[in-house]
Amino acid sequence: MAEVVNLMPSRKRIALIAHDNCKAQMLEWAQFNRGTLATHELHATGTTGALLTDELGLTVHRYLSGPVGGDQQVGAAIAEGRIDFLVFFWDPLQPQPHDVDVKALLRIAVVCNVPTACNRATADFILSSPLTHEEYHRPTNTHTQPDHTATIALSHR
Repeated sequence: MAEVVNLMPSRKRIALIAHDNCKAQMLEWAQFNRGTLATHELHATGTTGALLTDELGLTVHRYLSGPVGGDQQVGAAIAEGRIDFLVFFWDPLQPQPHDVDVKALLRIAVVCNVPTACNRATADFILSSPLTHEEYHRPTNTHTQPDHTATIALSHR
């Protein structure tokens, strides 16, 4: 089976999400990287997007707040190839009422082979990578490609 690749443009579509206990950290990181972030297309869940727009003057496409469907909207955008990478500062020590949505979002990011940063160090490495500023042919994860060989083998028994 031929490998499928998705072309990431040089101007990346970046999703930014931060849980309440991590919003200050997200704002600090975004302030430090404001110049770089401003050259990309930014997406965020509700409150995080409002914070980035109000505090830093960045243009951000806003989804709903995470607990009321925003995480699912970002996950759908990832699955449809409309997000190139995800920066998600989540709080692993604080239970969330929408934990299943958080897990689903992280799962779809892995399934779709989308670079994902869940902490500042990883976000710094991804954003400072030369690949962030050029076109990149991202191989589609094999999880997203249907494997019909088992079906074909069974149907020929």
